[in-house]
Amino acid sequence: MYQLEKLTFTIIILHLSNSNYFLIFAVMLSKKSQYAFKALSYLVEKRNDGPVLISEIAEHKKIPLKFLENILLELKKADILDSKKGKGGGYFLKGNPENVKLAKIIRLVNGPIAMLPCVSLNFYEKCEDCNEEHCGLHDVLIEVRDASLNILEKKTLMDLVD
Repeated sequence: MYQLEKLTFTIIILHLSNSNYFLIFAVMLSKKSQYAFKALSYLVEKRNDGPVLISEIAEHKKIPLKFLENILLELKKADILDSKKGKGGGYFLKGNPENVKLAKIIRLVNGPIAMLPCVSLNFYEKCEDCNEEHCGLHDVLIEVRDASLNILEKKTLMDLVD
């Protein structure tokens, strides 16, 4: 992943068979996904310190508080996080960060990993104006999806921590 003017993106380069051409894709994560990963990485770092206040995460990771509240609630509903109320309360990881795949977080917060609905494994929709059997873009984007998933299904929350 690369940072460019506060945008996070992944560069994917595919060599087209039988040619000297390469396709380059830049897939951007939404701001919501970026904030979710920042918050989760902070919680991984603090996992042995007990629950962490939302305000602490927001301050340390420069995330708007209201936006962060919604993200953490979504992660809690998905059983990735849990929370404790009252004194000593806050958010914490519900399980082992080595068991939480990055693909799960992206699908939860950002939606499909595939660049088009016609190549999505979980959010498939047929394209209205093309025949998938004869669509070169469809075939290429299946390769992109598979390459992305190959990485994102192997990487976990622990990989976010330096």
